[in-house]
Amino acid sequence: MIRSAAPTQRQELGDFVRSARERLLPSDIGLPLAGRRRTPGLRREEVAQLAGVSVTWYTWLEQGREMALSPQALARLAAALRLGRAERAYLFELAAKRDPDQAQSDTDHIPPAVLACVDVVASPAYVLDRNWNARGWNARAERLFLGWLDEPGERNLLRYIFLHPMAPSLILDYDNRARRVVAEFRADVSAHIGDPHIFRLIDELSARSERFHRHWHERVVLEREGGERSFNHPKGGPLCFEQVSFALSGHPELKLVILVPSSSDADASR
Repeated sequence: MIRSAAPTQRQELGDFVRSARERLLPSDIGLPLAGRRRTPGLRREEVAQLAGVSVTWYTWLEQGREMALSPQALARLAAALRLGRAERAYLFELAAKRDPDQAQSDTDHIPPAVLACVDVVASPAYVLDRNWNARGWNARAERLFLGWLDEPGERNLLRYIFLHPMAPSLILDYDNRARRVVAEFRADVSAHIGDPHIFRLIDELSARSERFHRHWHERVVLEREGGERSFNHPKGGPLCFEQVSFALSGHPELKLVILVPSSSDADASR
């Protein structure tokens, strides 16, 4: 189909689903190839049946119509179309829906290569999951974040910042940093706000920290950005870093954070 204007997101979604359907052969789903088919791949009726949706719903989806799209129906459709991980993520991105299977991803398992990368970084570095729990860190980060990474138990960054008595004295410009962290967390978990683990974390922090409660209900939203991060370390004295964050390819639930020492503090974090 030739369009005179750029496709909308729904039109792109319809075209993507149609192309995925046309790539599938009846033999891919255990159907015999009986007779000549007018179109390549599976028929719309076959995909609709596999996905447990109506033929009308599926036809409208391919046509790029504005319609209700539930995450559960999209998940069944992704399975019916045999979509790979990247294709499935693209499907949900186009539909502007959260993949229900994403909540079941195993963020407790950090790929060994990621841990090895963190360990050899010559600056404080750590890996956060989507709840902002530290899942891996190096010795430099452990020495920097006293009371967080050097203590046993769950190492949640928000609990450390708002509940640990050492955080306000360690983190310079604490009031502004705390306010910004809440705004960044809101943006970071916007797609998972209904997740029970995140809901319980927000509920707990709101009950135990008046500061967190106040900032959370300000409803400020900011992207998690890099920039200067300064500390007043009880052993290392004033330390200044530039924070750089990376999304990990193939692991959207995880982010790698590296604190690069400023030129004057390059030796202080070693």
